[in-house]
Amino acid sequence: MNPGDEQPYTDYGDTGHTRTRLPESDPYGGAPRRTPRRSSSRSLVTVVGVVVLLIAAIAFANRTDHTTDNGSTAKDSAPQTSATAPTGTRPVQTKNGTIPSGFAHTEQGAQSAASNYAVALGSTGMFQKDSRDSLLHLLYTSEAADRLQGPMDQAYSAGFLAKMGLDTAGNPPKGSTFVSRVVPAGTTVQSYTDTDAKVAVWYVGLIGMAGSTSTDPVTSSWKTWTFDLQWSGSDWKIVSDTQQNGPAPVPGDDKAATSDEISKATEEYGGFTYAR
Repeated sequence: MNPGDEQPYTDYGDTGHTRTRLPESDPYGGAPRRTPRRSSSRSLVTVVGVVVLLIAAIAFANRTDHTTDNGSTAKDSAPQTSATAPTGTRPVQTKNGTIPSGFAHTEQGAQSAASNYAVALGSTGMFQKDSRDSLLHLLYTSEAADRLQGPMDQAYSAGFLAKMGLDTAGNPPKGSTFVSRVVPAGTTVQSYTDTDAKVAVWYVGLIGMAGSTSTDPVTSSWKTWTFDLQWSGSDWKIVSDTQQNGPAPVPGDDKAATSDEISKATEEYGGFTYAR
């Protein structure tokens, strides 16, 4: 985040979300607004297109996932890279606490780092001071971490936590599940040198409270998170970062899940280690 910014991270955790409110009588039970239905012929074309893409993806994965005896990926089997195409490089095997670490000193490594850092910074851990401080010092350069310590504490104030339905320690009410997740959809390298990289991560964010008494149900939003990274020691570290809204796809014709279904999904489905 740039030094002059006054409210870091409030774009994701506070003011950046555009929420679609369900009927007040039942935050989860009301039917969501439905988009106009397409013609049957267009739907058929879409289904056929998806099936073809899935078959092609499976064939492509089977063709390119060739490894050497020591488990590394053979260079001649890696596909051509693009903004979102995988390189075949295996995910990192080391972690610093719960955060993946030891990313490659390459463009792909910078993209992997940015994706995983976005996931960490968009997690529920950011709403609790101890874990937030730990993430700050793990992911940012020392100078950036020292600069952002105070502003982050102000951003995640007791008033802000209460607005999200959390107590002063960042915990949800008994019987409720607080959801905060970032799910990267793609990355792109805007600039790269041996010492610095600028990587944008396009993602969908989930945030809200799942519970029978919640007035702030879990909603989704699409954003782009741009990281200025620096190679520091043996890994990529964040120097600054910014966020902007979108690009957001047209909402689908999906029925909103109940609070119990959201809580169960949050407990059963863990996150990923993202790598290119």
